[in-house]
Amino acid sequence: MTKSKVVLITGVSSGIGRAAAQHFARRGCRVFGTVRSLGKAVPLPGVELLEMDVRDDVSVQQGVQRAIEQAGRIDVLVNNAGMNMIGAVEETTVPEAALLFETNVFSILRTTQAALPHMRKQGQGRIVNVSSVLGFLPAPYMGLYSASKHAVEGLSETLDHEVRQFGIRVTLVEPSYTKTHLDANSPLATSKIPDYDRERDLASRAVAASVSGAPEPAAVANTIVEAALGPWRMRRTPAGHASLVSKLRRFMPAGAVDASLRKSLGLA
Repeated sequence: MTKSKVVLITGVSSGIGRAAAQHFARRGCRVFGTVRSLGKAVPLPGVELLEMDVRDDVSVQQGVQRAIEQAGRIDVLVNNAGMNMIGAVEETTVPEAALLFETNVFSILRTTQAALPHMRKQGQGRIVNVSSVLGFLPAPYMGLYSASKHAVEGLSETLDHEVRQFGIRVTLVEPSYTKTHLDANSPLATSKIPDYDRERDLASRAVAASVSGAPEPAAVANTIVEAALGPWRMRRTPAGHASLVSKLRRFMPAGAVDASLRKSLGLA
């Protein structure tokens, strides 16, 4: 029964994670949501908040163990926590790239490795990894973010092959622009190179405009819930722009997709 599902979702302080946690709670699930600081967190009705830093091994192990101790099981793990960054590949320092991968990729490795022993023991589970349309369609000036989401895609497909023997399935959710603080406040790579200024500024303004006109997180949250509780599919894209981009990537010639992407960002 859906009402018996125990869900652990990372990054519920705001945006997609917060909306998804609320959707799961409305579906009758017992929901644990992680935040970096309980002292700064705003309470979320129907959601039990856990303090967890997804970039810290000990914090992740302790957070997962607290959920297990309180609920006795984890049926669904949603890896939602993440960060963005805008900048040319040449401008992005290795420490900046490392921080991005720590947050977007290695956090998933940590939470998954912490939850899997419990899922294997109970003989079932679902892991939902929040990727992006940039996980299959890289965009200029978001190269390291795109690389991190490509890594999430590869990790997820491999993991699904490995754990389905235990009754566990892994699935990806690939949203496009969403009106969240993550997209609206994307940091810029700090080592700016003037030669990239014109195009980088064009791309940044295009992203900001797209986020401003983007839908609220509810649609993505609903897709996450369906990916977790509905029939298994390797990939799910929210209706609208994300679904359209996915179809264009699969069925349009590569040159046409390339030209359309550059045009959307205002690039020659």
